[in-house]
Amino acid sequence: GGRHGGGVVSGAAGDVSGRAAGMSRLCARFAARLGGFALDAALDVPAQGVTALFGPSGCGKTTLLRAIAGLSRLPGGLCRMGDETWQEGRQFTPVHERPIGMVFQDARLFSHLDVAGNLRFGLARAQPGGMAWADVVAFLGLGPLLARRVGALSSGERQRVALGRALLAQPRLLLMDEPLAALDAGSVDEIIPPLRALSARFGVPVLYVSHDMGEVERIADHLVLMAAGRVTAAGPLGALLTDLSLGLPNTATVLDTRITGFDPAYELTSCAVDGVALVVPGRLGEVGARLRLIIRAEQVALAATRPAASSVLNQLPARVLDLHAPPGPYVTVKLAIGEGGPVLLARITRLSRDHLALTPGAMVMAQVKASALGVEP
Repeated sequence: GGRHGGGVVSGAAGDVSGRAAGMSRLCARFAARLGGFALDAALDVPAQGVTALFGPSGCGKTTLLRAIAGLSRLPGGLCRMGDETWQEGRQFTPVHERPIGMVFQDARLFSHLDVAGNLRFGLARAQPGGMAWADVVAFLGLGPLLARRVGALSSGERQRVALGRALLAQPRLLLMDEPLAALDAGSVDEIIPPLRALSARFGVPVLYVSHDMGEVERIADHLVLMAAGRVTAAGPLGALLTDLSLGLPNTATVLDTRITGFDPAYELTSCAVDGVALVVPGRLGEVGARLRLIIRAEQVALAATRPAASSVLNQLPARVLDLHAPPGPYVTVKLAIGEGGPVLLARITRLSRDHLALTPGAMVMAQVKASALGVEP
């Protein structure tokens, strides 16, 4: 994530034939009028990792998700998952025959069953030879909860059980409709790590609906933007977050790095991406482990040259790629770090831009305080 370029696809009329040879894809196209709402959306995304559907309330995210699930039958639609066609022409695979798992905003657990009983309901739909009960229970930390009744669970625990039930149904695709929207901040922090890791751990792609960009930054690998019933852009998360023409909220850069070392004397973790090294406070994992860094544009300072002395540990040589100056005092600067390295965004004042005489092609030093980095294992 975060490399400039990145293959962003814009518009709703994209090719839904499955472009990348050798890579399974989720392809869908639906055009329908539902009362006063018109859906005209085409989707073609990798069937791997976490793909977030993002947009304001009422833009069609959940409508598109329900059509992919088969919960809504929209005539003339197309839906393919890898080598399986779920809808095309007159063909329509009903929802109970599609190998999907679903997790909603409300956990929708069976109140008359304990946790183990709810999980077994997922197993009842499963084909043999898939995810093992013990693996799913251990991954989600559900062992201590198995004998509890649903009413005794916290909201975060209920969502973990709902996620376990969906995984035990052995889905080829996991659909999640704003599953964190009703949780408090502590419960969100509890469930984000398994959400980020489950696709890699179990090989199940996730289609994830959200209207919270901060949540998307923490979870997603790919991003699909929607507005007024249409897909307006799609591509790798890092590429879209740094596309200044999209005007996304919460301007940030997401870098998926690998840990390269730990300095016990100063308690600093070092990590790298595309040849660029960064330092983060604390012991955050073993060497080789993935570490996602979220860098807010307003936390990045720019200097014409490397300071002779500075408390800022991350000093990154960079080249200005673009500048975006909407009305107001601020300018967003798009930077390429190093040679062929990742993209970084900086938000500075128009006065600072003029003091530094910033134009595309200018060389600067990007400064990122180690303590300002958001970290996701």
